[in-house]
Amino acid sequence: MSIETGIQLPAPSLRIGAQELLDGESTHEHIDPATGKVNGLVPMASTAQVDQAVQVAHEAFLVWSALPAGQRARKLMKLAELMEENTELLAAAGMADNGAPRITAGNMVGAAVEWTRYYAGWADKLPLGRITSNGGAGGSFGHTLRQPYGVIGAIITWNAPLMSLAMKVPAALAAGNTVVIKPSELTPFTPTVFADLAREAGIPDGVINIVPGGPAAGAALVEHRLVKKVTFTGGPATAQAIAASCAKTFKPMILELGGKSANLVFEDADLDKAAGHAAFFAFGMMSGQACALPTRLLVQESVYEQFIEKVAAAAAQFPIGDPAGEYTMCGPVINQAAIDRIDSMLGAALEEGGRLVTGGQRLGGELAEGFYYPPTIVADVDPNGALAQNEVFGPVLAVIPFRDEAHALQIANGTDYGLSGYIWTSDLGRGLRLAESMETGEIAVNGAFNATAERPFGGIGHSGIGNEGGLEGLEEFFWTKSVGIAIR
Repeated sequence: MSIETGIQLPAPSLRIGAQELLDGESTHEHIDPATGKVNGLVPMASTAQVDQAVQVAHEAFLVWSALPAGQRARKLMKLAELMEENTELLAAAGMADNGAPRITAGNMVGAAVEWTRYYAGWADKLPLGRITSNGGAGGSFGHTLRQPYGVIGAIITWNAPLMSLAMKVPAALAAGNTVVIKPSELTPFTPTVFADLAREAGIPDGVINIVPGGPAAGAALVEHRLVKKVTFTGGPATAQAIAASCAKTFKPMILELGGKSANLVFEDADLDKAAGHAAFFAFGMMSGQACALPTRLLVQESVYEQFIEKVAAAAAQFPIGDPAGEYTMCGPVINQAAIDRIDSMLGAALEEGGRLVTGGQRLGGELAEGFYYPPTIVADVDPNGALAQNEVFGPVLAVIPFRDEAHALQIANGTDYGLSGYIWTSDLGRGLRLAESMETGEIAVNGAFNATAERPFGGIGHSGIGNEGGLEGLEEFFWTKSVGIAIR
C-alpha cells in the first residue's frame, strides 16, 4: 500500500525462512487509525505455521550460533545502517500502522538504530565466560560458558512496534539466538519492512521469522518445545497467561509490561521546562499510548494551579491531525475500543471528584472519521482512584497535589506498577534520595532521557520481569554453564 507520503509499503506477510506468505489461517482487515478505513490485509498465522516457523528458526540457530561473533556483529551493524538509510520507509510504516505522527515515527527510527548499533557492538566483545578456579595440586580448572538459548519467542506490542523489535531482536541475535516474532495484527507494516531490511543486511533466512496472529498463535509460540525463552511486551492480563504457560515447563521469560509512572514536580523546579516535558510526554509522545510515560503528574501544592496552567498552555500548542502532516504532534489513538476506554475512565474520574481542565471529548469535524482524542487534563484526581491506578493508554493526564517530599513519595509508590519515575527539582540531594526510594525500574531526573540503549529498562510488580537495554538486556539471552576440568 502507499500512504500520503507517496512511499509504497510492502504488503503484510508471514515470513517463515525464505517464504513470504500472504495467506494464513484467516485475514485481518487493518484499520488506519487516522481515517477509520481499511488500509491493508494481514494474514493471520495458523498454529501449524507457527510450528513451521519455530522449526525453521531452530535449524537456523544451529548455523547462526556457530558463526564467529564478529560476523554476527557486522550483519547487525549493516542492519542498523540500512534502517538509518530507510528512515522514511520505516516512518511511513509507523504512520500506517498506528497513526504515529511523522515526527514521532522518525524519532523512533533513530532510537531503534541506536539500539541495534549498541547490541551489534557488544556481539564480539562480551566475554564468553569467566575462570572460577585455576587448578593447583589435586584441584581442578573451572570456568563458565555463556551460551545462547536457541529459539526465542518474541511477542511485540502495537504501540511502538519498531522500538519493541529493536529492544528485543538485536540483543537476541547478538547472543547467537534466532527469533520467531509474533507482532500484533494492529501494526503489521513495520515488522514486514524490518524483515526485508534484515534480509538485505545478510542475516540468513530463518534467523528472523514473522508470524502475525491472534491468541491461538501466541499460545502456540509460547508453548512450543523448541522455543527456549519468551520475551513479551504488552499488558498484565496477557502476561499472566504467558507466565502460567511458561510455568508448566519452567521456561524463562522477559515481561515488559505497563506503567502508571509518577512525575514529581517540586516548587523549586524549572517550571517552564517541567511543564513542556509533562505535556510532550503525556500527549505528544504517541498520544499517551506508551507504558513508560509520566501519566500521573504530582505537583507540590504551592505551585499546583500555576503549573497546571503551564501544562495546559503547552498542550494547546501541539498540532493535532493527519500523521503525515509536517508539523503534526498528536495523532489518533489506535481504534474505537481505545476511545471507549478513555471515555469510560474519564467519566469515572470526574464522578470521583476530578476536575476537567481541558479536553475530554473525541474530536469531530474534519477529524471525525479517525480516532482522535485531544490532550485531556484532569486535576484533583484521587490518588487511589481508577485514573491514578490504571493505564489509560490515551492522551489523559491525572494531576494530584502533594504537600512535601514524604507525601510525594507515598503517592508515587502507591500503585501496583513500577516501571518509570520522573523527578523535577533543583535540589540534587532530593533527586538522589527519591531516585533511591521510588519503587520503579528506572528514574529520569530533570528531563533526562529514558529507555536508552545503554541503560537497563524494566520494571517491578505489575510492570514486569527482566530487562531490555544495557548489558543486562544482552545477558537475558544467554544461559550460564559451569565447567570443571580435573588437573592430574
